[in-house]
Amino acid sequence: MPSALWVANVAVMSAPSTSQHPTPAATPLVERVPWTAVVVFVVMACALAWLVVLPLWLDGSGLANPLAALLLPVMTFTPAVAALFVVFMVQRPRPASIPEYLGLWPLRPVKRTIWMTVFGIFGSVLLVIAGVFLAAALGLVQLDLVAFSGFAQILDAANPTSSPIPVGLVVLIQLLTIPVAAIFNGFFALGEELGWRGWLLPSLRPLGTWPALLVSGAVWGFWHSPVILLGYNFAQPNLLGVALMISGCVFYGILIGWLRLRTASVWPSVFAHGAFNAAAGFLILVAAAGTSADPAALGPLGWVAWIVMAVVIGVLVLTGQFRIQPRLERRPRIDPAAAVVPGSGPAGV
Repeated sequence: MPSALWVANVAVMSAPSTSQHPTPAATPLVERVPWTAVVVFVVMACALAWLVVLPLWLDGSGLANPLAALLLPVMTFTPAVAALFVVFMVQRPRPASIPEYLGLWPLRPVKRTIWMTVFGIFGSVLLVIAGVFLAAALGLVQLDLVAFSGFAQILDAANPTSSPIPVGLVVLIQLLTIPVAAIFNGFFALGEELGWRGWLLPSLRPLGTWPALLVSGAVWGFWHSPVILLGYNFAQPNLLGVALMISGCVFYGILIGWLRLRTASVWPSVFAHGAFNAAAGFLILVAAAGTSADPAALGPLGWVAWIVMAVVIGVLVLTGQFRIQPRLERRPRIDPAAAVVPGSGPAGV
């Protein structure tokens, strides 16, 4: 399937070189989880999210409030605010290099980071598309890939007096602009990713790869509660909606968390997240007219998508990709005098 092809290409592209010189023994960025900082971060990120969208709750109009278009993007920056606060004010000892700890800089090796970003973008788009076609194969939705009748109805309703434009051309334009939209969406995704994959994931990494991925994904999903309880994403303004969001974020968080672990950079996760959001409306483009879609099943984070993501995660596990985390670590400086001691050699990694 397309997502497996994405993983296979990443595995080939990022295979470690055997020609590199041995390097000194590495120590983790953090030896223990900074629990005080983690608790402050989670509480602050969630509290700020509730504070930002509080106007949507107070007037009773919820997501129909015109302010929603402004407040939801603002909400995406609350994890970044919380991360910057704890890394400067709470976490002790403070990281020696905060940009490195957050995965912002340096970008090395640059080639691997760029290619993993590209694969993250197109891989995220393929995840959404594969989920839609799996839903169609399961009989959960009917697609119209010829006349795009469902999307045509939406266009007609929005512009009943406008001159007709071939709906197929509009669909093509929508698809071609997804990579551009991924870059634009990356600005807002950075607000989230700086918190979840930039700070929280490496801070939890001493627990082990899987606990760190699962916990950070669950917290990410729970953080969405203020808008999920208004019906966002799943049209389930209740605890079921929150549970669906947590589950979806755990699955997708494993994948973009892997990008973070694999590169030690937050940027592949940022633009993968932006691409995922840009492709989220793919079902609207290809659904047949009169088709009803249950977002709990057919949404980009619905349970059908979980199946697709689970397959990709399984491929990554089987190919050993989660064991390769080359730069979530800092290597100690070598004493030049020690390097010339007869009989001495570089420590293994």
